[in-house]
Amino acid sequence: MRHLKSGLKLNRTPSHRKAMFRNMVTSLLEHGRVKTTDTKAKEVRRWADKIITLAKRGDLHARRQALAVVKNKTVVHRLFEEAQDSYGDRAGGYTRITKLGFRKGDAASMSFVELIGAGIKTTGGKKPKA
Repeated sequence: MRHLKSGLKLNRTPSHRKAMFRNMVTSLLEHGRVKTTDTKAKEVRRWADKIITLAKRGDLHARRQALAVVKNKTVVHRLFEEAQDSYGDRAGGYTRITKLGFRKGDAASMSFVELIGAGIKTTGGKKPKA
């Protein structure tokens, strides 16, 4: 039975899956937004929320745990500096998934994963008339 087994396999080996999500979380924390498929977006959201929760804690052990996932030291340093200001009063839900539609080549459903407190404006919506 598959009870209490979290995470998706995504037809990849465990090492490939771990490397892919590490890279995606690093890119998300560096750029504030990542474009990916819906299922990968849901999994990246889990990883990113855990890293941001570690950054809110802010102690040395949390920083070392974050560096075990995000291999870029400058990204981790910036995250730990800005986490209390951006996410201090928020208890989870640090990312937003915005559905974009289907990819042209294989019709995979695509979406953006965005950091909520990053100050990035979401795409879409109507522009006001001039």
